[in-house]
Amino acid sequence: MNNTRRHPEIVLPEADLQREIRARTRRDFLIGGLAAAAGFGAYEWITNARQVDGVPWPQRRILDFNGRLARGYLRDSHLMPTYTADRVQYLKPNGNDGLDADFDVSQWRLHVAAAESAPDLELRLSDIKALPRVEMITRFCCIEGWSVITSWAGARFSDFTEKYFPPGQSLPPYVYMATPDEGYYVGLDMKSAFHPQTLLAYEHNGKPLEPEHGAPLRLVIPVKYGIKNIKRIGTIQYTTKRPADYWAEEGYDWFAGL
Repeated sequence: MNNTRRHPEIVLPEADLQREIRARTRRDFLIGGLAAAAGFGAYEWITNARQVDGVPWPQRRILDFNGRLARGYLRDSHLMPTYTADRVQYLKPNGNDGLDADFDVSQWRLHVAAAESAPDLELRLSDIKALPRVEMITRFCCIEGWSVITSWAGARFSDFTEKYFPPGQSLPPYVYMATPDEGYYVGLDMKSAFHPQTLLAYEHNGKPLEPEHGAPLRLVIPVKYGIKNIKRIGTIQYTTKRPADYWAEEGYDWFAGL
């Protein structure tokens, strides 16, 4: 026997029902309007805030915080995974900023500004190739969301610095790199630049770099997104001030670490 009691349904008169619906509709509309106004107000506050490096300061503060986190866990012992040759894939030449189509690679020189007290250097590709050769197969990660496994060969930036930075002088905390026409440029902290997988690369997938991939010399830094892997380096400058960075000025994280 089922002793469950059923409560009688309460049926409102039609007039009362309509009044309740209108009251709820007005209340929901008011709540929704306030939420939208708050969201719009926050958006206006952020977009109209003082600009820092090309973006509103609240957004820049968040980006810098992310950069500090990424820098905090970066270690020389923290190596990105490496792969076997059968895993190598095609790397599409994404982006051509700073890559002048009429550039004569045979006339390329690398301008190095190491310190105010030392003369600038003009190096050839043979100077880079004279450094210890390093080969690696790593994953190239684009900030757009795609990635591929690809092969590189070149000289470690740390070996380059040991060779060409003036002896006896303190190494500054940053390095700036730019294409020959300054159309593209990146800033790096020295900790990232000295990571053992950071290369000045002159070969890609077993062949000399092609123009669309930054011939004759590019940066390969697997611990960062592709936006930091500058193609066709024309200038390397060691500096005590955090240098300009092409995509950081467009609102991206300056550190851009993985």
